[in-house]
Amino acid sequence: MLLFYIRHGNPTYSPDELTPLGKRQAEAVGRRLSAYGIDEVYSSTSTRAMQTAQPTCEILAKELHTMDWMHEKYAFNSLTMPYKNGKNSWLWSHPVYAELLCSRELREMGDKWYEHPMLAEHNFGAAIRRIGDEADKWLASFGYEHDRNRGQYKITSDEYKDKRIALFAHEGSGKVFLSEILDIPYPYFSTHIDIQQSGVTVIKFDDGSGEHDYGGYARARVLTVSNDAHLYRAGLPTEHRATYIKMKY
Repeated sequence: MLLFYIRHGNPTYSPDELTPLGKRQAEAVGRRLSAYGIDEVYSSTSTRAMQTAQPTCEILAKELHTMDWMHEKYAFNSLTMPYKNGKNSWLWSHPVYAELLCSRELREMGDKWYEHPMLAEHNFGAAIRRIGDEADKWLASFGYEHDRNRGQYKITSDEYKDKRIALFAHEGSGKVFLSEILDIPYPYFSTHIDIQQSGVTVIKFDDGSGEHDYGGYARARVLTVSNDAHLYRAGLPTEHRATYIKMKY
C-alpha cells in the first residue's frame, strides 16, 4: 500500500480557505496524483484541506472522506506554548522549547520525552497519543495493525496491499501523525523535518511478499518527503512556506 500525505495549499487562516495560489497548487497536486491514480481520498475537516483535496477527487471521480481528528486546531491547542508577542508558537519553532526538543537530554528519553520536568505539567503526551491512537485505528482498517514494540505493522488483510491512499491535512497535526506512524519520537521529527504547502510525502507499507516478507509484518518506509515536483511542472513558485519560513530553493 502507498500512503500519500499532502499538506494543504497556500491558505488564509481566517477565514479558513485557500488563496488563489493555494487553489493552483491544489490543481497541480490533483494532476500529479491522477497520473497513476488514487483509490481513496481522505482529508481533515478544515476547509483549506478539503479544498486542496477537491481537484484530486474531481479528476479521479472519488468521494472525499473526512476525519475530524486530523484537524490542526486540536494539535495547535495542545502542542503550542505562548511566546513574547502573546501568540502561541509550535513547540518545534518556540525558541525555548525547540532547543529542548533538539537536546541530547530529551533524545535519551525516547518515547517518554513529554515526561521531562519542563514539559510534564502540560500534558503533551495525551495530545500525541490521541493522534497516534486514531492513526493506528485508521491504518488497521486497511489491514495494517501497528505493533509499537516491533516498530512494524502486522498484516491482517491483503485487501489494500496494492491500493493508493491519499490524506490531505496539515503541517502541525501532520508532524504528529507522521512521527507516530513511523515510530520516530516527535521531538526528532518535528524539529528536523518541515512540510511544504501542498508537499507530497509518500510512505510504502510492505505487502509481505518476496523480499519484503518479514513473517507477516510490514515496515512503513518513506519514499519521498514533502516533494513539490508538481509545483515545478506547473510553473508555480517553489518557495518553502512552512512555519516562520519563506525561502526560495
